[in-house]
Amino acid sequence: MKIQSLKLVCFSPTGTTKAIIQGIARGINHNTVELIDITKPAARKHPLQTSENELLVVAVPVYMGRVPGLLIEWLHEIKARNTPAVCIVVYGNRVYDDALLELKDILTKRGCIPMACAAYIGEHSFSSSETPIAEARPDASDLNHAELFGRKIMEKLLSVSSVDHISNLNIPGNYPYRGDSKLWSVDFIAISNECTQCGICAQGCPVGAIDSENSHLIDPEKCITCCACIKNCPQNARTMKTGPVKDAAMRLNKLYKERKEPIFFFSDIESG
Repeated sequence: MKIQSLKLVCFSPTGTTKAIIQGIARGINHNTVELIDITKPAARKHPLQTSENELLVVAVPVYMGRVPGLLIEWLHEIKARNTPAVCIVVYGNRVYDDALLELKDILTKRGCIPMACAAYIGEHSFSSSETPIAEARPDASDLNHAELFGRKIMEKLLSVSSVDHISNLNIPGNYPYRGDSKLWSVDFIAISNECTQCGICAQGCPVGAIDSENSHLIDPEKCITCCACIKNCPQNARTMKTGPVKDAAMRLNKLYKERKEPIFFFSDIESG
């Protein structure tokens, strides 16, 4: 089965998920590639349509063991027509819980035919020099794995004549899904005098929680604790306050030091 184009969809506030999906795309190695980065609010205003002649790869980070709640509406508006699809989740070395199963279920309901799924590890949003959690991941080994996964995807596609030969893909998980897609609403960011009001944090915020005129003003009701503003600040002027988020970072640093490796799943594909 040949595909006319490759569509990559990612939500990646700190760049880890985007790095993984780009690694997979290198392995697939298709001439026609469209990257749809839905990190910024404006990008999530445009619904996605796909056909059976395209391959759709969707990658999202794991939040509280689930697909991020703010993406659910956009994902449920996808209009696909027997589109072969690949589901990717990226988690911070703890567990991915039922996020991969949830993403697969969503895409199936929208008209996709999931043929492969994978869970990768990225540096945790709460990771810092004080409390490193999966620091600097995805690393070279992860990206090599992603590229290999991409090559395997293409081999599988070329081995079938149509999506009719792609059987159901079984992903481990539970119903109802574990975890809670509802995020914390908490004031956890400290801003030092090093802040120059450059606006980079406001521009990069995936939910528009930071005032573009005064970056000291943060709406905790909108904030998704992705920590992109902390990681992207060129002056290192933003840090975590003492409180529940920092406490969580300390627990994760202590409990999840052992390196976890990526895992992938393929559907049973009949030759045809």
